[in-house]
Amino acid sequence: MSEHVQTQVGSGGQAVGQVGGQIGAQVGAPVDVQASEPLFNPLSPDFIRDPYPHYERLRNSDPMHVSAHGAFVASRHAEVSQVLRDKRFGKDFVERSIRRYGPQIMDEPIFRSMSHWMLQQDPPDHTRLRGLVVKAFTARRVEDMRPRIQAIVDETIDAVADQGHMDLIEDFAFRLPVTIICDMLGIPEEHREVFYKSSRGGGRILDPVPLTPEEIAEANMVNAMTKMYFEQLFELRRRSPGDDLTTQLIQAEEAGDKLSNEEMTANIILLFGAGHETTVNLIGNGLLALYRNPDQLALLRANPSLIANAIEEFLRYDSSVQMTGRVALEDIEDLGGKPIPKGENVLCLLGSANRDPAVYPQRPDLLDITRPNVKPLSFGGGIHFCLGAQLARIEAEVAISTLLRRLPELKLDDPENPKWRPTFVLRGLKQLPASW
Repeated sequence: MSEHVQTQVGSGGQAVGQVGGQIGAQVGAPVDVQASEPLFNPLSPDFIRDPYPHYERLRNSDPMHVSAHGAFVASRHAEVSQVLRDKRFGKDFVERSIRRYGPQIMDEPIFRSMSHWMLQQDPPDHTRLRGLVVKAFTARRVEDMRPRIQAIVDETIDAVADQGHMDLIEDFAFRLPVTIICDMLGIPEEHREVFYKSSRGGGRILDPVPLTPEEIAEANMVNAMTKMYFEQLFELRRRSPGDDLTTQLIQAEEAGDKLSNEEMTANIILLFGAGHETTVNLIGNGLLALYRNPDQLALLRANPSLIANAIEEFLRYDSSVQMTGRVALEDIEDLGGKPIPKGENVLCLLGSANRDPAVYPQRPDLLDITRPNVKPLSFGGGIHFCLGAQLARIEAEVAISTLLRRLPELKLDDPENPKWRPTFVLRGLKQLPASW
């Protein structure tokens, strides 16, 4: 879960967009000669299937690479972690979008909406918006959700236990974080079935490759439906306030100067998408890694207390968010041996930094749930560090440990040929069939 979705949401929009439609009716890269392909081609099928050999080439041959679209691509841990925390880098979303697409881009509803997302904001707006929601994600409040998380996981397994098979994404990983974020946003029970059945077709909007006019038009349509649903939810919570984030934001809006209606709508859409998308991928990617490494699976079964460290290792080994971006707010003399002029984009490859041998000298490409000092950059860093990091950890911990305990005979149908979603920033599986 995340305000780090830092480049993360979009995907939630498709889900909510469908709900809006249904409930609305009711209520130039240098070429590596060896490889004879661009060093950074993130939407190619080979890159989507396994980005890690590509990252290794980048770290070794051109660690501050300039992509075909003119962005600096940071692949080493040192530069990535520096950029995430350095106040000389920011989001600068509007100017960045205009530079990429031209001034007319901010007339597109999806870009206008994204310009209000807290994860695309710089201080002081970022500070103000984050301050309005941060209390919902304190360590104490999140830990108090553990019994509810456990109950949802048990109900989900109860529903499929007698079938002997399921898709671990749609039938298992998806349902838990969607239910939790619906709880947190005060989305009524009777509205939720559509969320559970919605497709996960978004995510492309976050990739570092410009959108086509057709993709922008589709994103606008989804955004309109999403907006329609949440505006109805706002009306409901104005009439019937609850102990939820939506009510909290409505009260901040009504108080006057803290939040505009447009900001409220955009950030609720963000929280919905961020609140489930990356956790679905964390659970799915973690389970795939575990079942592809039977020794680690056996170790975790034999010693369930390793689960917390295992989650950190899953985050490091195959992060559900592969990249986040920043813009140089002033001229930077030297970053990884290159000057970065003011206004230039730096793409921070979180997935590559997580496997940098300079930080993880003990075989970084190996899954090791006992690995000491695992500190993945998967939740970002600095002021945009993922709001929901602790919630995502607990959801994944409870989901994976309960699945192993309750379905000990479970096996993946085809662990060697998983079907990945065709997006880069959000790395996750379309499906993961399993039987027991």
